[in-house]
Amino acid sequence: MRILFIGDVVGKIGRRMIRDYLPDIVKKNNIDFVIANGENATHGKGLIRNHYFELIDSGVDVVTLGNHYDNKSDLRRYIDGVDRLIRPLNLLHDYPGEGSIVFDVDGISIRVTNILGTAMMPEEVNNPYYSIIDLLSDPDAEQANIHIVDFHAEATGEKICFAHALDGKVSAVLGTHTHVQTKDARILEGGTAFISDVGMTGFADGALGFDIDTVTNKIIYGNKAVFALPEKGRGLLSAVVMEFDNYSGKCEEIHPIYFIEEKNEN
Repeated sequence: MRILFIGDVVGKIGRRMIRDYLPDIVKKNNIDFVIANGENATHGKGLIRNHYFELIDSGVDVVTLGNHYDNKSDLRRYIDGVDRLIRPLNLLHDYPGEGSIVFDVDGISIRVTNILGTAMMPEEVNNPYYSIIDLLSDPDAEQANIHIVDFHAEATGEKICFAHALDGKVSAVLGTHTHVQTKDARILEGGTAFISDVGMTGFADGALGFDIDTVTNKIIYGNKAVFALPEKGRGLLSAVVMEFDNYSGKCEEIHPIYFIEEKNEN
């Protein structure tokens, strides 16, 4: 089973990058299943219904979320009516939708789980490790051949420790949230694929997908500012391609994709 995981899709340019380049990436890499983190797909924070369907119509099989899951109130109204959208598993409060879903792909079951980290994250959540362990030990939970975990977290140290604690228990622990692809994609001893952060899919010439002047104005100069999203510009697509044994669920290959357009695109 060959799975493509796309890092945080940011705004209009991020959605365009999926629409324009995903079909070719899928074909060239013989991809069977596509997952994308879409928590920034609507104006940089959250995911409205129309943009969820835009990602699905562009070839994404499953969309995961993150700390901005509740930024758009639209999500509460539509999440229970769709079947390929996964919000964080370890929320403290009741929330519509599911944090982990099993999909059938040509007779092979793939579980996709979305979970929030705790280090330097303002959201109060249940312990991410024990939330996964509870899921794995739940006798009522459907078993899957392959289990992909989108670990949406800030600290690389937490991500590395989380992955090692789950090595051999899940098929992949893929970090999202920081919007910067890390150079540490590898397969751990127990067969679990890992990368600290898959990276970002969106505006290539800004800061984390946003207009660099608005981000600098706030972060460097301390002024009150709203991060602006360009409507046009060069796009970046960050992802990882993984190949798994269909029955053991162990990863046999992982390699990153980091593609930047050569020119400004409308």
